[in-house]
Amino acid sequence: MHKIVLAITGASGSIYARLLIEKLLTIKQQWQDVAVVMTDNAKQVWETELGNNDYTQYPVHFYSTKDFMAPFASGSGRYNTMIIAPCSMGTLGRIAGGVSSDLISRAADVVLKERRKLICVVRDTPYNLIHIRNMETVTLAGGIICPATPSFYSRPATIEEAVATVTDRILDLAGLDISTYRWGSEKK
Repeated sequence: MHKIVLAITGASGSIYARLLIEKLLTIKQQWQDVAVVMTDNAKQVWETELGNNDYTQYPVHFYSTKDFMAPFASGSGRYNTMIIAPCSMGTLGRIAGGVSSDLISRAADVVLKERRKLICVVRDTPYNLIHIRNMETVTLAGGIICPATPSFYSRPATIEEAVATVTDRILDLAGLDISTYRWGSEKK
Protein backbone atom coordinates (compact mmCIF):
# COMPACT_ATOMS: atom_id res chain seq x y z
CA MET A 1 0.00 0.00 0.00
CA HIS A 2 1.30 3.41 -0.95
CA LYS A 3 1.73 6.25 1.52
CA ILE A 4 1.78 9.44 -0.55
CA VAL A 5 2.59 13.05 0.19
CA LEU A 6 1.17 15.57 -2.27
CA ALA A 7 2.70 19.01 -1.92
CA ILE A 8 1.08 21.91 -3.73
CA THR A 9 3.14 25.06 -4.15
CA GLY A 10 2.22 28.49 -5.44
CA ALA A 11 3.30 27.90 -9.04
CA SER A 12 0.56 28.22 -11.64
CA GLY A 13 -1.14 24.92 -12.41
CA SER A 14 -3.62 24.22 -9.61
CA ILE A 15 -5.58 22.07 -12.05
CA TYR A 16 -2.76 19.50 -11.90
CA ALA A 17 -3.15 19.22 -8.12
CA ARG A 18 -6.94 19.06 -8.38
CA LEU A 19 -6.91 16.26 -10.94
CA LEU A 20 -4.25 14.34 -9.00
CA ILE A 21 -6.34 14.41 -5.82
CA GLU A 22 -9.49 13.42 -7.70
CA LYS A 23 -7.75 10.54 -9.51
CA LEU A 24 -6.14 9.33 -6.27
CA LEU A 25 -9.59 9.24 -4.65
CA THR A 26 -10.79 6.91 -7.44
CA ILE A 27 -8.01 4.40 -6.65
CA LYS A 28 -8.27 4.35 -2.84
CA GLN A 29 -7.61 0.62 -2.77
CA GLN A 30 -3.99 1.30 -3.82
CA TRP A 31 -2.96 3.64 -1.02
CA GLN A 32 -2.97 3.68 2.74
CA ASP A 33 -2.68 7.46 3.16
CA VAL A 34 -2.59 10.61 1.08
CA ALA A 35 -1.22 13.58 2.97
CA VAL A 36 -1.50 17.04 1.42
CA VAL A 37 0.62 20.09 2.19
CA MET A 38 -0.38 23.38 0.56
CA THR A 39 1.45 26.65 0.79
CA ASP A 40 -0.53 29.84 1.42
CA ASN A 41 0.40 30.93 -2.10
CA ALA A 42 -0.94 27.64 -3.46
CA LYS A 43 -4.31 28.30 -1.83
CA GLN A 44 -4.43 31.78 -3.37
CA VAL A 45 -3.42 30.49 -6.81
CA TRP A 46 -6.01 27.67 -6.59
CA GLU A 47 -8.76 30.17 -5.80
CA THR A 48 -7.59 32.48 -8.62
CA GLU A 49 -7.19 29.78 -11.28
CA LEU A 50 -10.06 27.45 -10.37
CA GLY A 51 -12.43 30.01 -8.85
CA ASN A 52 -13.13 28.00 -5.70
CA ASN A 53 -11.61 26.68 -2.48
CA ASP A 54 -12.64 23.07 -3.07
CA TYR A 55 -9.27 21.90 -1.76
CA THR A 56 -10.91 22.15 1.68
CA GLN A 57 -13.53 19.55 0.69
CA TYR A 58 -11.36 16.55 -0.19
CA PRO A 59 -11.28 13.62 2.28
CA VAL A 60 -7.49 13.54 2.67
CA HIS A 61 -5.20 14.62 5.50
CA PHE A 62 -4.01 18.24 5.25
CA TYR A 63 -0.91 19.53 7.01
CA SER A 64 0.45 23.02 7.56
CA THR A 65 3.79 23.88 5.96
CA LYS A 66 4.99 24.57 9.52
CA ASP A 67 3.94 21.17 10.96
CA PHE A 68 7.26 19.40 11.45
CA MET A 69 5.42 16.80 13.58
CA ALA A 70 3.70 15.45 10.45
CA PRO A 71 4.45 11.72 10.08
CA PHE A 72 6.28 12.20 6.78
CA ALA A 73 8.74 14.70 8.30
CA SER A 74 10.72 11.63 9.37
CA GLY A 75 11.85 8.56 7.49
CA SER A 76 10.25 6.41 10.19
CA GLY A 77 6.85 7.54 8.84
CA ARG A 78 7.57 5.30 5.82
CA TYR A 79 5.88 7.45 3.20
CA ASN A 80 7.18 5.97 -0.04
CA THR A 81 6.18 8.64 -2.57
CA MET A 82 6.15 12.42 -2.64
CA ILE A 83 4.65 14.35 -5.52
CA ILE A 84 5.09 18.12 -5.70
CA ALA A 85 2.55 19.45 -8.18
CA PRO A 86 2.90 22.10 -9.25
CA CYS A 87 6.47 22.53 -8.06
CA SER A 88 7.67 26.12 -7.99
CA MET A 89 11.26 26.85 -8.90
CA GLY A 90 11.76 28.31 -5.41
CA THR A 91 10.71 24.99 -3.84
CA LEU A 92 12.91 23.08 -6.27
CA GLY A 93 15.84 25.35 -5.42
CA ARG A 94 15.40 24.80 -1.68
CA ILE A 95 15.26 21.02 -2.21
CA ALA A 96 18.35 21.11 -4.44
CA GLY A 97 20.19 23.17 -1.84
CA GLY A 98 19.17 20.93 1.06
CA VAL A 99 17.34 23.79 2.76
CA SER A 100 14.54 22.29 4.88
CA SER A 101 12.81 25.55 5.77
CA ASP A 102 9.23 24.19 5.69
CA LEU A 103 7.42 20.87 5.71
CA ILE A 104 7.57 20.53 1.92
CA SER A 105 11.34 20.88 1.67
CA ARG A 106 11.81 18.74 4.82
CA ALA A 107 9.61 15.95 3.45
CA ALA A 108 11.43 16.06 0.10
CA ASP A 109 14.75 15.83 1.94
CA VAL A 110 13.46 12.81 3.89
CA VAL A 111 12.20 11.08 0.74
CA LEU A 112 15.56 11.58 -0.99
CA LYS A 113 17.67 10.47 1.97
CA GLU A 114 15.52 7.34 2.36
CA ARG A 115 15.91 6.61 -1.39
CA ARG A 116 12.17 6.76 -1.94
CA LYS A 117 10.29 8.37 -4.83
CA LEU A 118 10.23 12.17 -5.25
CA ILE A 119 8.39 13.52 -8.30
CA CYS A 120 8.71 17.27 -8.93
CA VAL A 121 6.17 18.55 -11.45
CA VAL A 122 7.79 21.80 -12.53
CA ARG A 123 5.47 24.19 -14.31
CA ASP A 124 7.51 27.35 -14.90
CA THR A 125 8.76 28.11 -18.38
CA PRO A 126 11.20 28.98 -19.80
CA TYR A 127 13.99 27.60 -17.63
CA ASN A 128 17.04 29.60 -16.73
CA LEU A 129 20.41 28.01 -16.00
CA ILE A 130 19.75 28.02 -12.23
CA HIS A 131 16.51 26.06 -12.79
CA ILE A 132 18.30 23.56 -15.04
CA ARG A 133 21.11 23.05 -12.53
CA ASN A 134 18.61 22.60 -9.69
CA MET A 135 16.73 20.03 -11.78
CA GLU A 136 20.04 18.26 -12.41
CA THR A 137 20.92 18.28 -8.71
CA VAL A 138 17.55 16.84 -7.68
CA THR A 139 17.79 14.22 -10.45
CA LEU A 140 21.29 13.21 -9.35
CA ALA A 141 19.97 12.90 -5.78
CA GLY A 142 17.33 10.42 -7.01
CA GLY A 143 14.37 12.69 -7.71
CA ILE A 144 12.29 12.68 -10.88
CA ILE A 145 11.65 15.92 -12.75
CA CYS A 146 8.35 15.64 -14.60
CA PRO A 147 7.57 18.92 -16.38
CA ALA A 148 3.88 19.76 -16.54
CA THR A 149 3.98 19.42 -20.31
CA PRO A 150 0.87 17.81 -21.82
CA SER A 151 1.10 15.32 -24.66
CA PHE A 152 -1.28 15.41 -27.58
CA TYR A 153 -1.10 12.01 -29.29
CA SER A 154 -4.28 10.96 -27.43
CA ARG A 155 -6.00 13.98 -29.02
CA PRO A 156 -7.32 15.60 -25.81
CA ALA A 157 -10.50 17.58 -26.44
CA THR A 158 -10.66 19.56 -23.18
CA ILE A 159 -8.24 21.26 -20.80
CA GLU A 160 -8.90 18.50 -18.27
CA GLU A 161 -8.02 15.82 -20.83
CA ALA A 162 -4.79 17.65 -21.73
CA VAL A 163 -3.88 18.02 -18.05
CA ALA A 164 -4.70 14.34 -17.48
CA THR A 165 -1.92 13.40 -19.91
CA VAL A 166 0.44 14.82 -17.28
CA THR A 167 -1.33 13.66 -14.12
CA ASP A 168 -1.70 10.12 -15.44
CA ARG A 169 2.03 10.09 -16.24
CA ILE A 170 2.76 11.26 -12.68
CA LEU A 171 0.65 8.44 -11.23
CA ASP A 172 2.44 5.97 -13.51
CA LEU A 173 5.78 7.26 -12.23
CA ALA A 174 4.48 6.83 -8.66
CA GLY A 175 3.86 3.15 -9.40
CA LEU A 176 0.08 3.29 -9.22
CA ASP A 177 -2.09 1.18 -11.49
CA ILE A 178 -4.38 3.47 -13.47
CA SER A 179 -6.54 3.30 -16.55
CA THR A 180 -5.24 5.77 -19.13
CA TYR A 181 -4.44 6.18 -22.79
CA ARG A 182 -1.35 4.17 -23.77
CA TRP A 183 0.74 4.84 -26.84
CA GLY A 184 -0.50 2.79 -29.78
CA SER A 185 -3.94 2.16 -28.31
CA GLU A 186 -7.23 3.56 -29.48
CA LYS A 187 -8.53 6.70 -27.78
CA LYS A 188 -11.27 5.93 -25.25
